[in-house]
Amino acid sequence: MIAPEEGETPMLYQVTDWDDAYANSPHIANAAAILEKLRTSSDAFRAAHDPRPLGRGRIYLPDAPARGLAVFIHGGYWKEPFPDLWSGLAAGAFAQGWAVAMPSYELAPHARISAMTAEVAAAITEAATLTEGPIALTGHSAGGHLAARMVCDDGTLPDEVFRRVTSCVPISPISDLRAMMRTKMNETLGIDTEEALRESPALLPPRPDVPVTTWVGGSERPEFIRQARLLADVWAGLGAATDCVVEPGCNHFTILDGLTRPDSPLMKRLLG
Repeated sequence: MIAPEEGETPMLYQVTDWDDAYANSPHIANAAAILEKLRTSSDAFRAAHDPRPLGRGRIYLPDAPARGLAVFIHGGYWKEPFPDLWSGLAAGAFAQGWAVAMPSYELAPHARISAMTAEVAAAITEAATLTEGPIALTGHSAGGHLAARMVCDDGTLPDEVFRRVTSCVPISPISDLRAMMRTKMNETLGIDTEEALRESPALLPPRPDVPVTTWVGGSERPEFIRQARLLADVWAGLGAATDCVVEPGCNHFTILDGLTRPDSPLMKRLLG
């Protein structure tokens, strides 16, 4: 909270409409055009690079030995079935010679979030057997939540896989699931208090030996900025090395553009 100037009235933040607080497309003027551009570029990338199946998802393997394994976990509020929409986001890491795993997972209402966590961890473990070198984790929105879950200190990833993890960059993550319980989406998600406590990264201890950077757009809904800052702040207080980067001008979709450019600040933070 920034201290008010002399004579100013402090601003209070309060959510009164939880559905609107987590509604992205209605607050992005050209949302449909952005998503269509992403779909087109993803179709072209997938056609050009012939990914291998990875459980419900895919993995892109370079022709030469990979420099490492980058993992991108898609969002969609744990319920939207369009993982191929995001294929083009592998471009930045792939151009640097990294293998890129893009796990998918059984969606709500057919699966609980705890099952999604386990399925993503299993996909990363499988991908790790196909590559050597460091592992860099990222994901967007609900996928940012799942990326953060991979570095919680509860055995989510096997030790032999976790020892290779060198960075975790949750993008626009939902780090406290209790907020989701107040939305109409929860009729599909079915999150209860027990699951929120068990699956919210901000309510769990991190493994302290992996740097974590939350990355969020400055033009996103205030709840996404709050959730990103929350995770970085809480985990910093529990011994992890954290940062929260608020990228000016980016909304919930354009915040992903950095993943397509090998020299972007986002990619430099993810891959080093």
